[in-house]
Amino acid sequence: MRIKAYIAFLLAAVLMTSCSHIDEDEQLIYVKPAPVERSVLLEDFTGQRCVNCPNAAEEIEKLIEQYGEDAIIAVSIHSGPLGFHTNPRFLGLATDVGDNYYNHWNLEFQPVGLIDRGAPAEYTAWGTLIRQELQKTAPVDIDLMVNPSDDNQIDIYTEIQGVDGNTRGKLQLWIVEDDITAFQMMPDGTRNDNYLHHHVFRAAVNGEWGEDVEVQEGYTVSNNHLITLSDEWKAENLSVIAFVYNDSGVLQVTKTKLLNNEVVEE
Repeated sequence: MRIKAYIAFLLAAVLMTSCSHIDEDEQLIYVKPAPVERSVLLEDFTGQRCVNCPNAAEEIEKLIEQYGEDAIIAVSIHSGPLGFHTNPRFLGLATDVGDNYYNHWNLEFQPVGLIDRGAPAEYTAWGTLIRQELQKTAPVDIDLMVNPSDDNQIDIYTEIQGVDGNTRGKLQLWIVEDDITAFQMMPDGTRNDNYLHHHVFRAAVNGEWGEDVEVQEGYTVSNNHLITLSDEWKAENLSVIAFVYNDSGVLQVTKTKLLNNEVVEE
């Protein structure tokens, strides 16, 4: 009995060894992430005292209708000499941060746009530039979720996945607001006090130029940011924009509305 048991033990050991043996080069097989379609960031440098800026705003809406709101992420940055800051009589949409962006890019006229942080371009050229950018793939993918709280704060959660190569750049988070009624000079020279402004830049969440981020292909980097909302903003009209950029331009961008989002589970 003991001999039979010993033989059975040896057979079991041989079988276990043969089943568990895998050549070293076959143990881990790397699967490259699937390509990710590019979304395009359109930074529209505009102003309430700019008579041609409503034409640029119409062009933005046409482009969004053509390509979809997920493909074209527009931000209207009120700034520069034709921007208007709030005074006791009129609501102004220009911000100090917007002015800093306008000056940083050495812009000389309005309306003018940056397509994925390329060279400044007139709005008549935006369609061609956007079409070229949409043909590219993105080296990173961004998941963006927002959790509103009861104390007028929001928690912004981002996950950046490396898709193609190792990426170094900046993560930038912005707050934008739609459906703001404020005056606007019109192409015919009149002033429209009931003009409806969209995609209005409100604030930079994580600094004017964002924060350093590095992500390797196949890996994910996550971040949390907390911001207190201004009482002047309407929460139902707010969105958060997240994008990653470096010296070569904007690598990927995404947008989500503040309300009606799924809550991130801790």
